[in-house]
Amino acid sequence: MAASHPDPEIRMELLRVVFRHYRWPFVGVMLLSLVSAGLGIGVIAFINHYLIESTAAEGEGSVVTALAPFIGLVALLLAVTLGSQLALTTLGHHFVYRLRGRLVKRILDTDLERLEQLGSAHLLASLSSDIRNVTIAFVRLPELVQGVIITLASVAYLLWLSPPLLLVTAVWIAVTMIVGWWLVSRVYHHIRVTRETDDRLYRSYETIIHGRKELALNRDRARHLLEQIYDSDARTYRDHIIRADTYHLSAGNWTNIMMLGAIGVVFFLANGLGWSNTAVAATFSLTLLFLRSPLIQAVGATPTLITAQVSFDKLRELALAPYAPGFDLVEHDADWRTLELRGVTYRYPEKAGRAGFGIGPVDLRLTRGEQVYLIGGNGSGKSTLAKLLTGLYRPAGGDILIDGEPVEEADWHRYRQRFSAVYTDFHQFDRLMGPRGGPADPALLDNWLETLQLAKKLQLESGRVMDTELSQGQRKRLALLMALVERRQILLLDEWAADQDPQFRRTFYRELMPRFRELGITVFAISHDDHYFAHADRLLEMRGGQLRELIGDERDLASRDAVARIDAD
Repeated sequence: MAASHPDPEIRMELLRVVFRHYRWPFVGVMLLSLVSAGLGIGVIAFINHYLIESTAAEGEGSVVTALAPFIGLVALLLAVTLGSQLALTTLGHHFVYRLRGRLVKRILDTDLERLEQLGSAHLLASLSSDIRNVTIAFVRLPELVQGVIITLASVAYLLWLSPPLLLVTAVWIAVTMIVGWWLVSRVYHHIRVTRETDDRLYRSYETIIHGRKELALNRDRARHLLEQIYDSDARTYRDHIIRADTYHLSAGNWTNIMMLGAIGVVFFLANGLGWSNTAVAATFSLTLLFLRSPLIQAVGATPTLITAQVSFDKLRELALAPYAPGFDLVEHDADWRTLELRGVTYRYPEKAGRAGFGIGPVDLRLTRGEQVYLIGGNGSGKSTLAKLLTGLYRPAGGDILIDGEPVEEADWHRYRQRFSAVYTDFHQFDRLMGPRGGPADPALLDNWLETLQLAKKLQLESGRVMDTELSQGQRKRLALLMALVERRQILLLDEWAADQDPQFRRTFYRELMPRFRELGITVFAISHDDHYFAHADRLLEMRGGQLRELIGDERDLASRDAVARIDAD
């Protein structure tokens, strides 16, 4: 773990970010806080002048005369203080709303490779824990801001009352704040450890949720997950959050007691050593009592700002794509003739000192409207090639060309819009969308519903699928339906027919695939259904990260026994 003390330059990042995005509203709120602090000191000065000094000089009649103005001043203080706090809190929630939206957009714009490196647990922790921490910090931000402003205003008033008393009191308060700062700074280390532990806990949650069937069948594995993995991280989280709270509570109590002690010091200096009169000492003490609450609140708010800074650090470590407000929506290009991968290579990052798996150089040329099948064993690189082809992975070397023109850095989003895909690990969405996100064409939708034998299985309401209880084969048909109504130019299918019953598998290859050809849809299908390879325009094989086309006798052999070829890989 790095140094346990937070860098004071980065601890105020929350304030800097707010000021950068909401400069003038933030300045307005600060002015309200200044007015609130001034009114607070004004109330103390009013008490000092009219309720202490005037009473001593003129008697009780002056108190009655001053009652109405005093009530009005207190009411005004209440209104302005509440207004400034609400304004700052509202501003904070607007910022958090914007921060969350920007984070989601950056995730949507980030390449799949980076998201896979981070893992869903890390991303979910950022979207939940980190955003929640920033939200809590904003809720407590008014306490810190107003505590600082009120402290400065109180110091100015105390300086006017008695510079000698202020000097001693300032030293006392400085010692109080230095010790309090040290106690709070210890919180940073433990909060950072708990945030790191959060990522591991989210991974355990994912394992428990997604592996629930296997864990129900294997109680030994369930016990190991609970006792050896989850419980270890949970204890770490518990121990460090207790230490963080201990330092936090110690800082609050230290500040509270020392501020009460400052009042005793003031009376000792005033009455015992004769530095001032009783009226000044009383006003000094009243001001310190008034200042005590904002200081304690400021100290109490500091750990939430530390937690927010840790969250900002974690968000920065994600290294997501820069924020861009738009989605770079483009019209589908309908006039392309060829798509080519020329010398394309890709290698996964190194893990545990071992070089990652790589593929290529790959040379592949697709012609508009053709149907190409890909076979290969597990780990041969088929899925990696599919992600390279669709632009989800960016090549480490080589080029992807459309009609001979390379796809440039700025063209990746446009390039991906050519594809619809159903991967083996597809996510089941519940809304049907046509081109450019509009509603699906009703006639086309009804036609495909009948063709895919889903018309009696699905209940649709305004383009939304209301039925979620479907078999895996039906879910894949629904995913294919969603891909088809998008009316994209290229359809990538990754082992799509593997979960279909034999009858519909035959329908898919003998009826649906020819229909795709008639519609001009280019199909790139990863398949091991050797009985249907004859329907492909070309048959490709991936072996050890290298791609080659099977022709002649090799293709005939593969069509008779694809499984044997895979086992021999």
